[in-house]
Amino acid sequence: MAEKKIWCASGRRKRSSAQVRMTLGKGNIVVNGVPVDEYMPFATLVMDLKQPLVATGNEDKFDIDVVVRGGGFSGQTGAIRLGIARALLEFDGNKTGEDSYRKILKTEGFITRDPRVKERKKYGLKKARRAPQFSKR
Repeated sequence: MAEKKIWCASGRRKRSSAQVRMTLGKGNIVVNGVPVDEYMPFATLVMDLKQPLVATGNEDKFDIDVVVRGGGFSGQTGAIRLGIARALLEFDGNKTGEDSYRKILKTEGFITRDPRVKERKKYGLKKARRAPQFSKR
């Protein structure tokens, strides 16, 4: 019996974290047990998380199962996209050269984790940087 190969990776963005499992298949993407088109409220978010697959030409080659927690839809999309990019790197192995997935994904900026997170609220301020209104008299 042939063993199914699975490539696993994780991605994070803002408050979201995603675990991505990638197997050879027909291009189905399932997020938290629901098809991605039903889970994500906007088609642009679905298009955004598929970008690493489109850049490498693998839209219909892998079935992807994702478990994502925390944050909102935008953060979850970024976490899934980073997880998919890392899983593709694991699938490609240590290949180097012009046609390697690493070169393609790096030039598009899909390998880099976006470090921006919400800044904490400070004492005496209304938000992270918003001070109370100043009154001279």
